[in-house]
Parts: sequence; C-alpha cells; structure tokens
Amino acid sequence: MDQVRGVVDGPLAPYEVALRAQLARAGYAESSVRDVVRAMARLSSWLERTDRTAADLTPPVLEEFLGPRRERCTSELVARRGLGPVLRFLRSVEVVPDPREADGLGPAAILLGRYRAWLVSERCLAAESVRCYCSQAKKFLAWLPDPLAESLSRLDPGMVTAFVVEQTTAAGSVWSAKALVTALRSLLRFLHVDGVVRGPLVGAVPAVAGWRLAGLPRGLERGQVAAVLAGPDASTAVGLRDRAVLTILARLGLRGAEAAALELADVDWHSGEILVRGKGARVQRIPLPVEVGEALAAYLTGGRPACSCPALFVTARAPYHPLSGTAVRAIMGRACQNARLPRVGAHRLRHSLATEVLRAGAGLTEVGQLLRHRSALSTTVYAKVDHTALRTLARPWPLPAPQGGQS
Repeated sequence: MDQVRGVVDGPLAPYEVALRAQLARAGYAESSVRDVVRAMARLSSWLERTDRTAADLTPPVLEEFLGPRRERCTSELVARRGLGPVLRFLRSVEVVPDPREADGLGPAAILLGRYRAWLVSERCLAAESVRCYCSQAKKFLAWLPDPLAESLSRLDPGMVTAFVVEQTTAAGSVWSAKALVTALRSLLRFLHVDGVVRGPLVGAVPAVAGWRLAGLPRGLERGQVAAVLAGPDASTAVGLRDRAVLTILARLGLRGAEAAALELADVDWHSGEILVRGKGARVQRIPLPVEVGEALAAYLTGGRPACSCPALFVTARAPYHPLSGTAVRAIMGRACQNARLPRVGAHRLRHSLATEVLRAGAGLTEVGQLLRHRSALSTTVYAKVDHTALRTLARPWPLPAPQGGQS
C-alpha cells in the first residue's frame, strides 16, 4: 500500500475513487483529500490484517481500531484524523452499518432519535428549539437508573418531581430552570403519546417561580453596536461573513437561529426583500436595507466559498455546511472581544434595535412588527426602556415639609 500517494488496498479499495469525488464536490483542499484518503488506507489495511470487511465496522470494531492509535498519537484528534469523512461517506453509500442501527447504540439514543423526529414532524419546532429540547431530555434519561426501559415503565410523579427539584437547585438561574421544565413537559407528552409511559405525567412537573415581563431588555448603546459591527476583519473571508451576520442581527433584529437558517434563495435582490423563517414555522418577507444588502454582497462576492450548500452563511472550511445557532453566538463573542466589550449574546443586538427604534419615536406596535412578535404582550416589555415616555407618567417627588418656625 502506497500511503504517501493515498492509494488504498484491501476491502475499502473499491470506494477510493468515489470518496475522492465526493470530497472534491464538498470543497476539500487537495492536501485535505490526501489526509482523508490516507485515513481510509490505514483503516482498510487494518481490516485486511484482522480478516474483516467494511460491513464489520460497528462502533466496537472502530474502537478496537483506534485503541493502538491512541497509544501512539499525541491526542484523540490526531488518532481520529481523517476518519470522520471516511465513515460518513461509507455510511452514505450503505457500506458501513449505521450506528443508529448497531448494537452499540444505547436505548436512550434510540429514544431521543424518535423524540427528535416527533418534535420536527408533529410539533414543527425550529432546529434550535429541537436541539435545546433534546439536550434537556438527554439529562432526564441519563438521570434515570438502568435499565432505561424498566425505569420508564415505573416512572411516577414522585420521580419526575425529584428530578426537577434536584436539577433546578443547581440550575443557577430562573431562565435555565424554566428551559428545563418546559423541555421535560414536552418529553413527557411524547413518552405518553408514544406509549412508553402508561399515563400523562406532565402535571407532575412543578412550575418555576417567575413573573412574565419582570426583566428589563438590556441593549447596547449605539456606539457599542458600531464597535461590534466593526470588530470582524473585513480583509478576510471569515471577517466578511461575520460582519454580514452581525449586520443582519443588528439592523433586522433577527434571532441567531433565524440568521443561521437563511438560504441563498431567500434574498430577493430585485424586490429588495429577504425571507425569514421564524418561530412556529412562520415565514415572512421583510425589507432589505441598503447597509444589510451591501454587507451581504461583500460576503457573497468576496468571502463565501464556491460550494453546493444552499445556506447563505456556511462554514469557512470544507466540508461546507450551514452555520448553526451556536456558531452565530460564537461570532458575536469574537466581535465583542475585538471591540473590547464584555461578551454578550447575539440576542442583545435584537434588544438594541428595538430600544433604538422606540427612542426614535416609533410606537410599540411598530416595534412588535419589526421584531415579528406574534403577541403584543411580548413587545410591551420594551415600554420600560422608553424613558422619555415614562417621564410623563412619573409624579413629582414630594419635598419635605419645612421644619420649625419661619425665620
């Protein structure tokens, strides 16, 4: 086997040409293709020495292959270098068994897979909401004692309440606790509908003490927003992408997940509109301001890689795929660091836009339309930051009565 050139011998040899073609379509650099093919060559050689075929590549067998490499390599990343693209390709052509169908996959992962599909198909939740719900559901399933099937069959209100009390005590914030109980109620509904538990247990989830609209939207000042937008280095492809993402957040008030979900076809350059997929599978067209259009045009012509991915914002390195909500938060974090500001979330730009528009004289109705709120109640919280309007409601502070007689 000539590993320098990446020529594969053994049971995986028939798939080398197709792998190279797929990597090229995905935008891999030539050096990266060589690394991936070398990984395929190593794996194929090991399969041949151990008298195995590609169909034997279950998770336990892969761990057996990685064991000696972990001892020789300096890190886990080096031990697995190039192996991920090889396995994804082999599974896509159904040469290697899908780990979801292998014996090595636990019952919790299988159940989470069904739950994830239910959230998407039946509840029509956005991808970021599905991720958050599944993350919280995983905590609950991991908390239950093994075997999982037996624990679920014996699940009762006392166990549900005990889990919530234990987790919310360590949650650290009301927001985290509310996210946990909301996801847990969703999971319990699914378990009942799916027939995993015998009765409805949603009522056993205690409520988290909190008051709607009690908080104050915390936005950035105009100069701070300008510093954040100027943070990315526009002389690089990544900087052009990050600046376009931040401009959309700051000037259109999109949520991070909404910006990540944008596709190339969503930008209508002729009519000057952009299509946004919001919460609850809502789709709306909103105007495309000049500043946003210029930032997008700069990224598309000078920063976005040539690839077949339909997403507007894609990763900077192959394989190219859409940015996630987590990646958008990371972009905001880097911009804050470059602007020498405390790290804040991407949602802070949405609050900043609403506050700025309100102070410029717009009413709450216009702010709600700008932020695409489904309920006017969600917008009323911004009335607290309109200090000019609130001054007309404030009563004069009573002066103390004079003490003693007149002089």
